[in-house]
Amino acid sequence: MKEIIAIIRPKKIGATKDFLETLGFPSVTAFRVLGRGKQKGLVGEVDLIPRPGVLEQSKSPGMKYVPKRQLSIVAPDDKVDEIVQGIIKINQTDQIGDGKIFICPLENAVRVRTKEEGEKAIL
Repeated sequence: MKEIIAIIRPKKIGATKDFLETLGFPSVTAFRVLGRGKQKGLVGEVDLIPRPGVLEQSKSPGMKYVPKRQLSIVAPDDKVDEIVQGIIKINQTDQIGDGKIFICPLENAVRVRTKEEGEKAIL
């Protein structure tokens, strides 16, 4: 089993969740997160209009942090590549800020209600 952690644009979360459901993975944990890459944020990433003169007064262009969505999906090893490729296809705009995907090994999972373990607990 693996945990797939995807950081994506907020506008893409609906399409990403729909895709995961069509693959048979309706279970996903989603978080609202703030972050930035080495470009230090993108002014056009959020819908806001700064007051006149605010951007000119800034010491550096951009924003401190950009709103993103973090998805956590636990999947069997044989489904990871299909999930990752689908997330890329849906979220790739070829622009800075498309996101990141992290794939982490997962030792075990336990369903609290039934005490099922491993893949039985996630499927």
